[in-house]
Amino acid sequence: MKNLKEILFKVTVDAVYGDTTVIVKDICFNSLKVKKDGLFVAINGYNNDGHNFINEAINNGATTIVCEKLPKDFENFKSVFVKVKCSKSALSIVSSNFYDNPSSKIDLIGITGTNGKTTISSLLYNLFNQFSIHAGLISTINIRYNDKKINSTNTTPDPISINYHLSEMIKSNIKICFMEVSSHGIDQKRTESLFFKGVIFTNLTHDHIDYHKSFSNYRNTKKKIFDSLSNKSFALINNDDRNAKYIIQNSKSKKHTYGIKTKSDFNSTILEIQLDGMLLNIDNNEIWTKLIGEFNAYNILAIYSLGKIYELETISLLKAISELENVQGRLQSFITKNKITVIVDYAHTPDALENVLKTINKIRTIDQRLITVVGCGGDRDTKKRSLIGNLVSELSSYVIFTSDNPRSENPIEILDQILLGVSPTNSKKTDIIVKREKAIEGAYKYCKTGDIVLIAGKGHENYQELNGTKIPFDDFKIAKQIFKE
Repeated sequence: MKNLKEILFKVTVDAVYGDTTVIVKDICFNSLKVKKDGLFVAINGYNNDGHNFINEAINNGATTIVCEKLPKDFENFKSVFVKVKCSKSALSIVSSNFYDNPSSKIDLIGITGTNGKTTISSLLYNLFNQFSIHAGLISTINIRYNDKKINSTNTTPDPISINYHLSEMIKSNIKICFMEVSSHGIDQKRTESLFFKGVIFTNLTHDHIDYHKSFSNYRNTKKKIFDSLSNKSFALINNDDRNAKYIIQNSKSKKHTYGIKTKSDFNSTILEIQLDGMLLNIDNNEIWTKLIGEFNAYNILAIYSLGKIYELETISLLKAISELENVQGRLQSFITKNKITVIVDYAHTPDALENVLKTINKIRTIDQRLITVVGCGGDRDTKKRSLIGNLVSELSSYVIFTSDNPRSENPIEILDQILLGVSPTNSKKTDIIVKREKAIEGAYKYCKTGDIVLIAGKGHENYQELNGTKIPFDDFKIAKQIFKE
């Protein structure tokens, strides 16, 4: 607990109505979760405006209200009212202050970009723990430290959750935390008050245009986190990405680069790719990794580069990297008794799908067919649907288009938009099966000995979202049942 004056340090305050020595025992932005003597921050969110729930928050025990708009009758309440310029910014700052600014007491490493965030953050977590450098993880899949494993709901959590878990990590003697940083998280100021020791930039491709409205807005949002880095921080940049120079042009951080196609501080070459792994040359050392694909070569190189920044011994580092397993839902595979390879992957953007499909096509033999099961999420960027329809039908032997997470949209309408991208030539090798489980069954019935089945889009997710309801659904588990493995 802290007094309000301490919690408001660095917040841009317009006015305070009440006593700033009031004790605050908890912070919340959900009026239903407010506790006695709590501080409620009214956020104007994507779906709801927290200012409409101030009365409810006070009734549930809030003694302090932080808001952008004061209620007309605020003087009738006993609670302290703090009027601020931006509630989202205030939430980030008060959360950090409430938990004693934990990001300044731990090496917080952010990973941002369109693709690769989960793989890099998860593998770095495993790698550093192997070196007995106690690490924590905040990722799309889960939050992990010591024996704790908490399922995630967002790629980048809200500021209260971030600061709470960082403070718990510090209590548990965690030295470094790897955290995925999404464009939504940056735009909604969830990371604003955090001190990053370093940030890794993976790549930037078409994604989240429904939210950001344009690619330039999306790119500029990502850029903000690098603009905010101080000269005490570092940036590790994929030098091969065409946006790399723009992303870091105003950053005060110490800059390191990695690349496969351009001369960089850390370089790699792909020597060989098979279905069970690939051979890389990293800084003149050969390494066999269980991961496959050029995109994973970049991920491995980013991991190696960070290890070298932390002065890990080269041979020990490469050996540890060679032992890393695939991350859940990222090219996660099994082989059936009939020698059918089934791969489950989270790829759901045109670029990610193209990378996965091209990787498999480079490896498979002439006799092996690639059967893809894929859909597109509802209430998300509609422009990418036809793009996905085009490239998946072009790069697969056979495609079954199905539902992903339709959310509030009609699944058939989503599929119709996907089909707009399928050329007449490729339409003969496509099918539509709306129910996802039936689509996976369809792939099983279609394939023969030696074929490869890619089930794309949902990866690690253990649910399917239909009309606001999350129904249990795990691609990997269901595929194992259907393919009798």
